[in-house]
Order: sequence, then C-alpha cells, then structure tokens
Amino acid sequence: MAHLSLSSLNREHTLQEFQQQTFDLLVIGGGITGAGIALDAVARGMSVALVEKNDFASGTSSRSTKLIHGGLRYLKQFEIALVREVGRERDIIWRNAPHVVHPENMLLPIVEKGSLGKSSTSVGLYVYDVLAGVKRSERRVMLDKDQTLSQEPMLRPDIVRGGGLYKEYRTDDARLTIEVLKTARQRGATILNYVQAQKFVYENNKAVGALVEDVIGDSTFEIKAHKIVNAAGPWVDELRQSDGSLKGKRLHLTKGVHIVVPYERLPLKQAIYFDVAGGRMIFAIPRDKVTYIGTTDTNYKADIDSPTTSKADVDYLLNAINAIIPGQQLVVADITSSWAGLRPLIHEDGKDPSELSRKDEIFLSPSGVISIAGGKLTGFRKMAERTVDLVAEQLTNEQKKKYQPCTTETIKLSGGDLGNPGAIGRLIEEVQQTTGLKGLDARILVEKYGSNTPTIIANAKTKQGTWPEKLLLAEIEYAITEELVYTPADFLVRRTGRLYFDRESIEAILPTVIDTLFTTLKYSQEQRERFEAWFTAEYQQAVLFE
Repeated sequence: MAHLSLSSLNREHTLQEFQQQTFDLLVIGGGITGAGIALDAVARGMSVALVEKNDFASGTSSRSTKLIHGGLRYLKQFEIALVREVGRERDIIWRNAPHVVHPENMLLPIVEKGSLGKSSTSVGLYVYDVLAGVKRSERRVMLDKDQTLSQEPMLRPDIVRGGGLYKEYRTDDARLTIEVLKTARQRGATILNYVQAQKFVYENNKAVGALVEDVIGDSTFEIKAHKIVNAAGPWVDELRQSDGSLKGKRLHLTKGVHIVVPYERLPLKQAIYFDVAGGRMIFAIPRDKVTYIGTTDTNYKADIDSPTTSKADVDYLLNAINAIIPGQQLVVADITSSWAGLRPLIHEDGKDPSELSRKDEIFLSPSGVISIAGGKLTGFRKMAERTVDLVAEQLTNEQKKKYQPCTTETIKLSGGDLGNPGAIGRLIEEVQQTTGLKGLDARILVEKYGSNTPTIIANAKTKQGTWPEKLLLAEIEYAITEELVYTPADFLVRRTGRLYFDRESIEAILPTVIDTLFTTLKYSQEQRERFEAWFTAEYQQAVLFE
C-alpha cells in the first residue's frame, strides 16, 4: 500500500482531490471528534473528506486536562453508563497508542470538611474500578493519614484524614488527535487544515456538500458529499444556525483554564485530585519539566475563537493549590504558561456548569446534516462509532451501499506500533545511546512520535550541528511532510507542546522554526508576517492574564 501522508508540500494536490469526486462523507471539524469519525468511516470503506478551518486540535482538543480518564467525578452525578464506557475506552486507547497514553498514579486526598469521606471514597473508587474494568494491578488502594502524607509530603497535614491511590491515564490531546488523523489518511481519507466551511450546498432542500475557503491560498470551491457530519466542537451551533436547524437542544459553552508552573516550584510525587471550596475538584499533574493545575468551570459567552485566561481564573487556581499545599505559596510570577479551552456541553436549564452532563448527543437536521456535540476526549472512539453507524445506515438505505461494522477498537494508531508497552522503555534507551540525549529529553521525543521516532532519528543523522540542533530540524521536516504543519504555532503549540510545557526553549529555536518552515513551504513575505502574528497572539494568550 502506498504511503499516504499528511504532507504540507502536497496541499495543492489535496485541494484538487477535494474537487474531483463526490465523497461518501464530509467531516467538518479537525478536533478529536472529527478525527475519530474520519478514521472510523474510512476504515469501514467509505470515501472520506475532512476539513478544519484552523489547525487540527486548535480548539478544545488541545486545551483539555490531558487525561484519558475513567470519569470518577461522574459517579457523583450517577452517570453510571458514562463511567463504564469511558473507563473501558481508555484501555483501548492505551493499547492502540501507548506512546501518547501513560498510566500514572493519582492521589485523592481525603480532607476535613471535604466533599468525600473515607467510606464514600473507598466505595466510590471500588465502584469506579469495577465499572471501568480496571485491571487488578491498577485497582485503588486506600491510605490512612500517615500513608497519604508519605505518598505526598507537601499536603497540608492538619486537614488530611486519609487518601485513595488509583490510576489515571495522562495523554497529549493534540498529539493523539494528529495520530488519529495520520492513521485515517494512511487508509485513504482526504484531510486538510486551514480549509473553512462557509456554507452548505443544497439540492432539493438536502445538503449535498459545502462551499469552503482555502485560508492559506484564499480560494473557494465546493466539496460534494452524500453525507455531512458537523463535528465542529464549540462551533457546532454556528453551523446548525447556518443550516437553519438550530432548534431544540443547543450547546452550553463552559471555560476551563489550566496554569503551568516549573516542576521545582510544585514537585509533586504524583498527580493529585483534590477538593476546593464550593464542591469542585482540581487536578495538579506533574509532566516532564513542569506541573500544571486545573481546571476552572465557568459559563462562557464571549469570543469562541479566542478564549483567554483571566486574572480571576489564575487567582482561583492559585488559591486552590495553596490551600492544599501551603508550603510552596505559588504566585502569579511562578506561572510560565496557561491555556483556556471551551467545553461544548449540552444545555440543561437550571444547572451549573459543573453539573452539566458530559454525554454526547447527535442532532439530525431536515437537510440531512448530522451534528455531534458534547462528550469527552476519552469517549471519542465510541462517539465516532455511533455517528458512523448512523451514516452507514443512511448510506445503505439511500445509496444501497454496504459497510462493515466498526473496527477501530483494534486499529493501531500512527506511532503506536510498539509491540508492547515495555518497548517504549527500550526505544528511549536506544535514543539515548544514539543521540546522547538525557533520559528526560529522550523520553519526551519518544512520547511524541512513538514507533515513528526512528524516522526522525535517521533524518537527524543527515543534518549538521549538535544533536539537539539536528533533531529540531528533523522534527520540523517530519511535521511538514507527515503532520500538515504550516505555521510556527502548529509546530510549537500543537505538534510539540512547547508553548505549554517548555516555553523557555522557544526563544532560542524560534528563528530556526520560522526560517525552515517558510523556506521549505515557499511562503510569501505577507504569509510569513501573517503566520508569525498568529503565533505571537497565541504566545501572548498563554502568558498574559487580563
């Protein structure tokens, strides 16, 4: 089978592909939901087109808490089916993408006057383990006060009464999304970012395609398809409005903010999930060189395209962490980065943001447009399965076509072909021996690219300079030829996570990133200035608080 890649160098060819056929399915939205739908559909034998108006995962799918988690908090809302589904899904995602999904300890301290007591926590974690199908080796362990403080000595000793230790799965949401999209492309889907759907195209009152704009090249054209899925996340209702079908249930957007501090300022031994005033709970999660803290949950009605971190958001999270870990006394000056994301939840009258269900819902328009909204990162594969089941049923009835059932449960994602989880450790050792990188830097590289890492190493060997310099060039070239990177923000924010997790490294490498991108992609001076401005705006959003 020919290697089909997400190459930025093939953009003009891909634009032509969109216009040369009528697809079985057009997916609008390149976050994790749209990516999952594209993979599921193409794996069943459908011809699939996917467009994203910005960069892939640039909305909610790069701004989550970055956990493939089993939904412990949803037990408090008695969403038993949701806990069961997402709990089992995380094991599937881990098997198929072990380089971007990592089981790690999570400590749940039980505190005086907290929302959880010892008995309720023990029962809750036990039920969670059973519902989520947690393997015995990862089931919860209940701790007394001394054991809890030994597990995390920085916790406030006067209020800790005990704790529960369980497993959560840390991920990189944006990299998971791009790996799903690369896998869909390898199977034949036609995929492109910076292509914005402007309006639907109709025949006999049925949507048969979309008029789209190439944001990079400023051209417009039509993409024809038998079925259209609107998977635009926070923008779902905008497309429903343009289709004249925004009736009944609609989205309720809430904002979640995370702040990042250097690991040495909050050197947790493992992630913690703790009570704050008002009945909410907050995560503090160590990752590589930093620890990040989140999330807030507030109603949002401002600009969907650019949610920002406010001073109130920052103060809330700092007060929360300082209340449970008073010895560090984090201040605004400690924050190295932040991100604000929007949750596209389904509105329910009279409910606070934290009480709204995280279940997904499918909306059917009289024009035939299928919209999918709500849901969780962890449940993306099942959301896709339900959506594509509906698409397949309709295509079978209308086009007399037959499609096989969903097979994504067993599809290894790009980078995930590692044999077994232990192979990650061996690959990290190989990278260290080959490149001389420190253990942490070698692990960061492997956890980005998994089984694709040797391709980057081989390319780096052909470059001049030190190993870090050679690897940077090889990463940029890989991002261009395999991951549809066009702009500095694509590379520094969503493909490598540097803005959030290694911001201090950006100043030194930014000129190389910009020069390599624009030399390789042959952009005009106007495009160079425009894309640099895009990155500057994202950078400032991460470090400036209103």
